[in-house]
Amino acid sequence: MKKVILLIASLVASTSFAAVKTGDPAPDFTLLSAAGNEVSLSDYSGQFVVLEWLNHGCPFVVAHYKSGNMQALQEEYTGKDVVWLSVVSSAPGAQGHDSAEGHLETADEKGAAPTAILIDESGSVGKEYAAKTTPHMYVISPDGTLIYQGAIDDSPRGNVDEANNYVSNALDQAMAGEEVSDPTTRPYGCSVKYAK
Repeated sequence: MKKVILLIASLVASTSFAAVKTGDPAPDFTLLSAAGNEVSLSDYSGQFVVLEWLNHGCPFVVAHYKSGNMQALQEEYTGKDVVWLSVVSSAPGAQGHDSAEGHLETADEKGAAPTAILIDESGSVGKEYAAKTTPHMYVISPDGTLIYQGAIDDSPRGNVDEANNYVSNALDQAMAGEEVSDPTTRPYGCSVKYAK
């Protein structure tokens, strides 16, 4: 019995992530985009950046794209010079994994408008940011500070029209020079399909 408990404890410890704290500098990273170019977070110093953890096989993600909610946010804020990076941390063979061409085709079919779709097959960036769900959202200020992390909104059941959208609130408040009223919330969605 003791051996079983120790084994479970070691498995839990090995899959835990170091949390990035809101208010701390956002860790820099470099990933290959679905378009084939290397993208680093530091490329966008001086701009607001949104990180969206993405898995088009997840019903929660499907709901946000089917309603047009995610695309509307992408279009609105990239139109205000915000960088929107959709990060796919699904491992090969797992739900949400696709070829670079497949990711681009799906984005085109859904009318998605991120700045780039980034491929994180190893899950290293997802784990560095402690991304737990799809979607899991992060907002980074122009000086590189993580100013929001958590859910896209307060409506896990998908009532987009009545939802309080945490991402747009964080961006609007920060752009107006105000403090973000909800800097950290609990994310909801499917678990990120990391490599085991």
